[in-house]
Amino acid sequence: MSPDRPSLKGRALRLLSGREHSRSELERKLERFEEEPGTLAHALDELQAKGFLSEQRVIESVVHSRAAKLGAARIRHELQGKGLDPQAIAQALEGLQASEHERALAVWLKKFGTPPANPQETARQIRFLAARGFGAEAIRQVLKGPAST
Repeated sequence: MSPDRPSLKGRALRLLSGREHSRSELERKLERFEEEPGTLAHALDELQAKGFLSEQRVIESVVHSRAAKLGAARIRHELQGKGLDPQAIAQALEGLQASEHERALAVWLKKFGTPPANPQETARQIRFLAARGFGAEAIRQVLKGPAST
């Protein structure tokens, strides 16, 4: 390794200083810089042992930053894309299910605020909420009208 190029551990730390990353994400981003097989895994093992890499922190970070705008399905998809443990994801999303309707209502109110006037508008609002990962039951309750919640 030449002195003017950062090490794998240095590159990983620079990425981690911006936001939490899963081990899988770091492996994908840093694999092209690995000069000898096994050095990347060793560097990530060291970072994990020192507490710089944490799957739980990645999950908490994503849930905290995305829950106000997205439904549980979309957040689950994002976490799965990061290569995280499915059981840890399911456990983290249990709490979001309880607030799914309230979060969908807040997103809907910000975007639309009034009930749909015709079937085309109803379909548009349904697509909007579904694309953000809200479940069918939460969407149905929101479109019934805020007065009925």
